[in-house]
Amino acid sequence: MNPAPLPSPAPTWVLLRGLTREAAHWGSFPSVFQQTLPGAQLHLLDLPGNGARHAERSPATVDALVADVRAQIAQRDIATPVQVLALSLGAMVAAQWAHTAPHELAGAVLVNTSLRPFSPLHHRLQVSNWPRVLRLALGRPTPDAAERLVWQMTSRQRTVDEDVIATWVSARRQHPVRGANALRQLLAAARYRAPAQAPAVPLLLLAGAGDRLVDPRCSHALARAWQAPLREHPHAGHDLPLDDPHWLAQQVRDWLGQRA
Repeated sequence: MNPAPLPSPAPTWVLLRGLTREAAHWGSFPSVFQQTLPGAQLHLLDLPGNGARHAERSPATVDALVADVRAQIAQRDIATPVQVLALSLGAMVAAQWAHTAPHELAGAVLVNTSLRPFSPLHHRLQVSNWPRVLRLALGRPTPDAAERLVWQMTSRQRTVDEDVIATWVSARRQHPVRGANALRQLLAAARYRAPAQAPAVPLLLLAGAGDRLVDPRCSHALARAWQAPLREHPHAGHDLPLDDPHWLAQQVRDWLGQRA
C-alpha cells in the first residue's frame, strides 16, 4: 500500500550523485522515493564529465559545478524553488548552491558528505581508500574490476549484488569517465571550503554509520557547526541509496512532515 500523501503538494526534487557517478547509479532509489513521496517530480542531473556528459571537461571547483547545475535547471525550465537530495561530492555542490542562491532551494538533504573546515582530510577521505581512489583515477582497471572496487568502498551489504555490478559496468562502458576528469572532481572536492555559517535553507543531514569512504564523523561535525538535524543509519555504507533506499526515503518523508 502506498503511503498517504503529505499535507502539502510534493515538491520538485533534484538529485545529484558524487565523484564520477551518474544518474544510472541511483538504481532503484528513484522509484522507492516516488512510492514513499507520491507525486514527487524527480530530475536526476549529471555533473559535467559524468554520465551522458562524460565527454565534457569537469570543472575543478565546486563553484563552477554549482553554476553548471543552475544552468541545467534553467535550460530544462524547472521552476524554482526545488528540493535537492545529494550524495558526497553532489552534497558539496548542494551546500554551496544553498549559499549561492538560497531562493532557488526549498530544502536540501545532504547524504554522507564532508566539508572543510569542519573535518580533517583523513576523515573526509579515509586513508585506507586512498590507494583504491588513485587506482580508479590513474590506473586502467577493467570495468568489472573498477566497479567491484567501488562496491568495496561504498557498500556494506553482506554479499555483492551481481545485478547492480552489471548495471554499473554497463554504465562505465557506455559513459567512461576520463582520468583527468576524475582528478579534477577530486580537486574540486579537496579544495572546497564551506562557509562557517549555515545557509538560509532547511537542511537534513543523513549518514551511514558503516561508511568506509567518508568517516561519518564528518556529518556529525557539520551538524554541530550548522545546527542541522542529523539522522544516522546504523550500518549502511557510503552509498546509502543503494544499501537502504527505503530508510533514506522515509527519513526524507519524516523530515518533510515535520516541516509541514
